[in-house]
Amino acid sequence: MRLPDICALLGVLFWTLFQPSECLRTAVRPDKGSTVTVSTELPLDQCAVCTVSGVNDTQTSCQTSITLVPEEDVTLLFNCSQPIEQSYAVTITQTIECTKDACSPKTAEIQPSILIEFTRTFTWEVKAPEKTGVSLDILGEGLMQTVKPCTNGFQYSVVTSKTNSNDQTEYCRGGSVTRLDVLNEALVSLRVKPKAQVESVLFQASAGPLKGRTMEITVGSNTNVVFSRDPEGPECEVCTADGSSCSPTEKILNNAEKHSLEFSCLKPEDMYSVKLDKKMGCTTSSCTPAAGEVDPNLLKDFKRTLTWDISVPERTVLTLDFPGNGLKEISGTKNCQEGYQFSVSTTKSDGKIKTKSYCKGGTISHLDLPGKTTVTVEVPKDGEMDPTAFNVKAAPRGSRMLAVTPDPNTNIIIIRKNNEPDCTVCMDTGPKQKCNLEFLRITDPRNTSVEFSCPQPQDIYDVEINREIDCTETSCSGNIVQTESSLFPDFNRTFTWDFKVVSTRAFQLDFPETGMKQISNEDACPDDHTYTVVTYLRSGPATIGTFCKGGPVTTILARYKGRVSLKVPADAKLNPVDFKVTVGPETNMVAIVKVNLPRGVSNTDFITANYPNEFPDNQKTQWDFTVPGMHNYTVQFGDHTTPECLSGDVQVEYNKGGKKVTKLSLTDPQPQHQQGNFNMVLKNCETNRTLQGLSLKYRVSVMRSGHPVLCTVDLTKHQGVSLQVEKLTSDPNCELSINSKVEEKLNVAAGTKADLSFLDCPSQDVRLTASQVIACQNVASCSASVLTVPKLDSCLPMPLHSFSWHLNIPRDGTVDLVSPTGTLQQSVPGHRCNQPVLLHVAEEDGFSVGDFCFNGTIQKLQVHANVSITATAHNFSKTTGPLLNANFSQEIPETIIYRVSPGMLSPTVLATPNWPEGMKPSSTVSWIVNVPSQYQALVQFANVSQPKCLERHTAMIVKKLGYEEELMSRREDEEPEKQLLIPQSFYLNMSNCIPESGNFGAVTKIILQKKLDLLAIILGIVIPLLFLLMVLAVVCIILKKKRDDKKNKASSIYIGGESIFRPGDKHFTKSRPDNNSHVYASIDEMMVYGHLLNNSSYADSMQDHFTGIQVDSYNTFTGPTNGEMPVIKEPDHEPEMDQYKTFLAPSETFIPSRPRTPIDRQDSLGFQDRRMVDNELYTFKSTGEINTIRLSGADMEPQPPITEESL
Repeated sequence: MRLPDICALLGVLFWTLFQPSECLRTAVRPDKGSTVTVSTELPLDQCAVCTVSGVNDTQTSCQTSITLVPEEDVTLLFNCSQPIEQSYAVTITQTIECTKDACSPKTAEIQPSILIEFTRTFTWEVKAPEKTGVSLDILGEGLMQTVKPCTNGFQYSVVTSKTNSNDQTEYCRGGSVTRLDVLNEALVSLRVKPKAQVESVLFQASAGPLKGRTMEITVGSNTNVVFSRDPEGPECEVCTADGSSCSPTEKILNNAEKHSLEFSCLKPEDMYSVKLDKKMGCTTSSCTPAAGEVDPNLLKDFKRTLTWDISVPERTVLTLDFPGNGLKEISGTKNCQEGYQFSVSTTKSDGKIKTKSYCKGGTISHLDLPGKTTVTVEVPKDGEMDPTAFNVKAAPRGSRMLAVTPDPNTNIIIIRKNNEPDCTVCMDTGPKQKCNLEFLRITDPRNTSVEFSCPQPQDIYDVEINREIDCTETSCSGNIVQTESSLFPDFNRTFTWDFKVVSTRAFQLDFPETGMKQISNEDACPDDHTYTVVTYLRSGPATIGTFCKGGPVTTILARYKGRVSLKVPADAKLNPVDFKVTVGPETNMVAIVKVNLPRGVSNTDFITANYPNEFPDNQKTQWDFTVPGMHNYTVQFGDHTTPECLSGDVQVEYNKGGKKVTKLSLTDPQPQHQQGNFNMVLKNCETNRTLQGLSLKYRVSVMRSGHPVLCTVDLTKHQGVSLQVEKLTSDPNCELSINSKVEEKLNVAAGTKADLSFLDCPSQDVRLTASQVIACQNVASCSASVLTVPKLDSCLPMPLHSFSWHLNIPRDGTVDLVSPTGTLQQSVPGHRCNQPVLLHVAEEDGFSVGDFCFNGTIQKLQVHANVSITATAHNFSKTTGPLLNANFSQEIPETIIYRVSPGMLSPTVLATPNWPEGMKPSSTVSWIVNVPSQYQALVQFANVSQPKCLERHTAMIVKKLGYEEELMSRREDEEPEKQLLIPQSFYLNMSNCIPESGNFGAVTKIILQKKLDLLAIILGIVIPLLFLLMVLAVVCIILKKKRDDKKNKASSIYIGGESIFRPGDKHFTKSRPDNNSHVYASIDEMMVYGHLLNNSSYADSMQDHFTGIQVDSYNTFTGPTNGEMPVIKEPDHEPEMDQYKTFLAPSETFIPSRPRTPIDRQDSLGFQDRRMVDNELYTFKSTGEINTIRLSGADMEPQPPITEESL
């Protein structure tokens, strides 16, 4: 069979068995000294290389790898399901044999055309004697070192030893490297891509004695340089230049001098690593040198390890600052990817060394180290280094000293909790100072100095404050609880109290009313105060439980000896439970826990001692449960483990008030839905301690057994009315439910029915409110609404607290509120409403308009917004009839308008909405005030608060109705008038800005005053003047008549009782016709009273009817007033004639005449009128107040109301 047929047959076979394939046949004859290997990495069923032989090429042998014999012809057949060029690799290996001075062959020749279809690797293995170097001179284009694939498809590779393939250097064409120096067992290879043309001769080989690398190194002071290599690696000696000192593996250079070295290998940097050791010394304040300095180019082509040993005095802290991008800490087993690795080792006080490793590129730039430190930096070959690796500072180590004075019978124990950082704790000072790294106990009740050698010991140490309580057979002494402790407040603290009583007795812990709650022993309390109770048995300590404040546990009794501990974290204020300790009764129980289960529904968990570990063998523990009345309890066992008993059984005993004890096992059903107090005792057996022991976690559930108050609420008969019931207290005993679902707040929607239930809810602990929604979609079609509180279902056990109406209007609408009684009164501070019903008006968003009651001065309230009105009353059952009338009108320009008719008897007080909090931003309010026609209004701005405006301004504007003129207009930055006097009805407007800070609000007081009547004033002045003129005219006429008429006229005086003289008595010597004693002669008044007229104040004080000519002076009788008549001695002679007489006839004076009736005793001359002034004329001090008279009744007529048209 011919070869093409074989190829076709193999192709068909591969097509049939596998996939479509490619096929290539070629003849090959390797040159002498060349080993050719053809291979594929694919499995034989996908790719194969076959040799063809036999007569007519009828025999084939297929494999995945074939090595060809030099100088023998062979026919190869390639068949592969993958592209052939990518599926096969060809390796052509030759050997260069060298002596000490020559190599064979001298040139590296290849077969350029052999298997050109595939990727080929030409490899030369160099063999040479020891200490012989081989040089390969590149022919043609030079090479350049690289770490990436070459783009032109020609990749050179040099391996120093075929046993160490990791030490490999890659080259590409196009560089300056023209010679490759290698040693024995080196491998040089060239890899070319398929179909690439390769020169037949690549380089020339030569050999000669090995001449190693020489270098000169200058070693600084306090520095050691160590060259070292792996003894198992290729040999390479390092010697001094004079050959006096050689070393095959390690060379140490010191002394501050220049050293010349010679290596016996071409590339010592590939065999040796360099370690540079530097020493630095520090005092307590500085270091020399102050930085870890590096020569960046020193031995750069070697792998370097730089080490700085920094020594410091005791109690000195080093600070290392790393420049650049900082460091990041890594675990000791990891390596840094870039080859730069930092290590910092610190020697602790106990001599232990702590080491941490870091890589570049992190956030750590600063390290504080407490003692002697070694810094190591590993630098890869050709790695770049900053001249300063780090800066170092030294300072005295920060320490902390505390003065501690323990109380008597108190031990303070300081215990280390963290190994890092380095720190010691010392007691006392000077030569008596005692220091320890781990533990310190202070027992003496004296002032003791405690010093920590680190600045933050609270991060390293915990403090236990232990107090021993001495108990006798009957009582315990000593302070049980420290209400506040100033000892170590920033440390984690554990307060412990140790108790010990007689072995047969128990110590009793009584907790306050709030009680304690048991939690898992591994948990902590939310208030950071976690309590643990431990009792010490012969078998070892047993943890009775871990507790937090606030729970049903009230008392714990533990046998013989025990401890109570309180854990408080650092910086937490100590607020311990004030529990009491007494000596309890004799008991054989490990512990007795007394529990007062709460009222209502509750679930309380309890655990056995040592839970989740084993309860002690042959021991018993007891729980005494107090169950509230009308409550049922249920016991449920949760997680528990049952031991294998060697003797006895595990039992649970229940005892209820001395009744028969019920004994159950852990797997029996436990009590359910029972009432009354009970005791539960858990008894353990002697267990097989190689197996799990006894442990139990259980729950006691309590629920009420009372009967609820039921009420079915039907709101279908009240349109838009909804109902709400909510609890006012957090009492868990009060249970509200709606339609059999327990809720914290009950809501019955409008138009629905609901079944409500109230269990153990006093009426004073719940609040019933109701509301009604009244919506108006179109103002023109909406009718007026009467706001009346509907009568709710009588089965509700609590009174109605408040009723709210929510009035919703369109944007162009207004709500008009009018009282059915006529007017409303605004309730403001200082003028609160004190009526049975109070109305709170607010906008939809809750912004308060104000509180109102009835019978005030507000006729109408208009609000341009959705409004809610909430009525509250002492007793709604006594409130009948509508509370408000609500109308819907067209849009008003302001937010709120009040129409006010001030009262005449008392001032009217008006306040802005939401007073005193302030008006809503950008809102306006107006008051239209109706003033009666005969009155004027005094407007006083009693209290005004102004904001700092962000946008716009506030405004206070006053106008008379019907006039455009502004009586007042003020902004927030202007001082308003204190008061205004307005003669008629007026308009008051207040507008708010958008405040930046502060609020805008005002309280206005309106007082009505009577207007002055000018006609009445004029008449009141003119009429008295006319009367005075008439009186003067009459007086003048009378005086003139007296001068002309000298007639004698008798005058008699009537005196009640027995008269002592009478006009008819003949006591006068002359008869009446002949006697002129009763006649006054003409007197010049100016001569008699002129001195009085000169006193203007006296003249001004006289009343009008006393301003005439006064002709007489009256002196009242000042004699006895006891009713006895005085004895009068008659004169012996007749009175002289022609003297001025005391009395004149009434007709002769302008003073009104005396009455013609008998004179009473008090009116006689024996009495003095106290209104008179003691002067020569005895005039009156006053004539009484002048009563005003109404000249006209016009002002009493009612004023016409202000209409919409008048506005």
